[in-house]
Amino acid sequence: MKGYDKLYIDGAWVPSSGKGKIDVVNPSTEEVIASIPEGTPEDVGRAVAAAKRAFESWSQTPVPIRVDFLKKLAAGLGHRMKEIGETIAAEVGMPVGLATAIQAGLPIANTNNFATLLERYPFEEQVGNSLVVREPVGVVACITPWNYPLHQIIGKVAPAIAAGCTVVLKPSEVAPINAFILTEIVDSIGLPKGVFNLVTGDGPVVGEAMASHPDVDMVSFTGSTRAGKRVSELAA
Repeated sequence: MKGYDKLYIDGAWVPSSGKGKIDVVNPSTEEVIASIPEGTPEDVGRAVAAAKRAFESWSQTPVPIRVDFLKKLAAGLGHRMKEIGETIAAEVGMPVGLATAIQAGLPIANTNNFATLLERYPFEEQVGNSLVVREPVGVVACITPWNYPLHQIIGKVAPAIAAGCTVVLKPSEVAPINAFILTEIVDSIGLPKGVFNLVTGDGPVVGEAMASHPDVDMVSFTGSTRAGKRVSELAA
């Protein structure tokens, strides 16, 4: 069993303020394959504060630099594609071949797609006698499900970073190991500290703290209708 004992906040691996752990279980074998920190609202507060600090400079970072980071992220995912496929196969109970092609392959393609889109995205557009300016919204809380884990993470994190936003990610506690691999890649490519933060834990604690935090400017959630209603209530 592999232990992931730290969160990623403000560009560093740091311990949770709590002592709890969550076991990750392979649904095919019912074997405990890893453990992750059971994050706390205090951890969320630290991550959001880091993202808020980073937003000022990241939102002003030139587009070519953001494109370069996305391409480096895609390349890093590609280098670890086999590992990611095997990891997600164990997390969600999917055959390794399919997990490698779909669960690991599509996030690479989509990260590259966002890089290509960003290169030609019209942040400023003249419409008649008006200038339409599209600006990054701020700190984005990303809450993702277990069944399509890395794909959903990339579908939220990559466009947020591309737009100039900063991110706090809570992956599903059922399938979180792939998010740690992604975070290792983020750390290795030198993304400025605070732009991306990882806080693991369950929805009623970490997810609710993210959705209700006053310094979170947008919540991107994929999951059940029941949880989505709760996220909407708290975010409102």
